[in-house]
Amino acid sequence: MDTHPIHHRTVKSSPSVEMGCRHSGLTAWFLASRPKTLSGAAVPVAVGLSMAWADLGRLCFWPALLCLLFAFVMQIDANFVNDYFDYLKGTDDEHRLGPKRACAQGWIAPKAMLRGIIVTTIVACLIGLPLVFYGGWWLIGMGAACVVFCFLYTTHLSYRGLGDVLVLVFFGLVPVCLTYYLQASTIPLNVVLTSVACGMVIDTLLVVNNYRDIDGDRRTGKRTLVVIIGKSAAERLYLLLGLVACLLALPYLLRHEPLTFLLPLFYLAVHAVTAHRMKRIAKGRQLNRILGQTARNIAFYGLLFVAGRILDSVM
Repeated sequence: MDTHPIHHRTVKSSPSVEMGCRHSGLTAWFLASRPKTLSGAAVPVAVGLSMAWADLGRLCFWPALLCLLFAFVMQIDANFVNDYFDYLKGTDDEHRLGPKRACAQGWIAPKAMLRGIIVTTIVACLIGLPLVFYGGWWLIGMGAACVVFCFLYTTHLSYRGLGDVLVLVFFGLVPVCLTYYLQASTIPLNVVLTSVACGMVIDTLLVVNNYRDIDGDRRTGKRTLVVIIGKSAAERLYLLLGLVACLLALPYLLRHEPLTFLLPLFYLAVHAVTAHRMKRIAKGRQLNRILGQTARNIAFYGLLFVAGRILDSVM
């Protein structure tokens, strides 16, 4: 049974509505989509495509484009779902330290956000459906799982410390492996290892988000992994995720593809600096800077890995 019943709130009664009414229309929806998080959608697809190009020497354009669009729309859909249901649960209260949320601030009415969720879910399904012609009908099940867990993450699993597992699966294993499979019709071991590494890198974004919100999550009974293990362990976990992700590229070095291993080590350097800053700040709204730097680091990792695969394949 969910220990966080949905509270029916009205925009009218929220004191933050007046503060947020300066955003409306397309600007409000743009902010609700949380564009800084979209690197987490693009990087896994780019990683999968770079590996396919390096192994095959070519790419099939349409499945590549559809994978990228599906990832973007599903990420936006997940952000809308998170905005809507956290508002209804009362998680986004006046003590929130993170970036402003559209429903809580009154930029978008809850009913409008619900319609936005329906539209983005349908659009994502329509984008993903043609992929069955490239990979088979079983992909409908994978697409359905993406949609289902998009909702389960916010409504249940993130409250039970399972959010990080979902990130590893749906921002690592699923997008990287499926993107590669749709190009090559196979999934070798090095692709699986890289997908896990990619999921770990992207999970740093969730760790710092939950690290910032640890006090509020404890107050509302939201048991994220950071709440369960504590701040000190979360600081070590944040650093360790980046380190292990880079070490998972070691097989490329053994296969005499050194740049795929060496270039991401530059990511590890900036990741370590960000981890030190996070520990130094420790609490408060200043951690939103670390959130932005972590999103930047994720994009940097993706660029370095893609560059390494391309350079190794042409050298």
